[in-house]
Order: sequence, then C-alpha cells, then structure tokens
Amino acid sequence: MAYDNSLDKSLFSESIEFESSRITVGVFSYNNAVPKLQISRENTEGDGNYKFAKLGRMTKEEAEKVMPLMQKALKHM
Repeated sequence: MAYDNSLDKSLFSESIEFESSRITVGVFSYNNAVPKLQISRENTEGDGNYKFAKLGRMTKEEAEKVMPLMQKALKHM
C-alpha cells in the first residue's frame, strides 16, 4: 500500500530553532493507528529556507531542549 498523506494525522507538533537548524517533535497517527513519536531535523540553506536532513546525533544542548518537548508529546499518545 502506498503512503497517502490524507491518512496521516498530526496530533502534536512543536519545533525548536538552533543556529543553523531546527528540530521538530511530533506525534502522528496514520490511518487511525497507534500514535507514534517522530523527531526530525531541518537545516537552513543559504537563503534562509529549511531543508530536511537526517536527525542522526544530537548535541547535549539539542538533547536538553528536545527532552521537554518529548514529555509534552507523550501526553498526546
């Protein structure tokens, strides 16, 4: 079955901006399934626009700021 954007429901989403990127914590439910936590990174390009990037590793500063958002997200699961 192919992915259908209309079946993907966002239950929570909040972002934190850093110097050259932003990290978003969200809770999504696809086709009314069990809600799942998603963490994603976007890096800024030269023109100020954001482009999706692999989250990979986080710095201590990033982790400290993401943890409270994860706690908020858990309440929506």
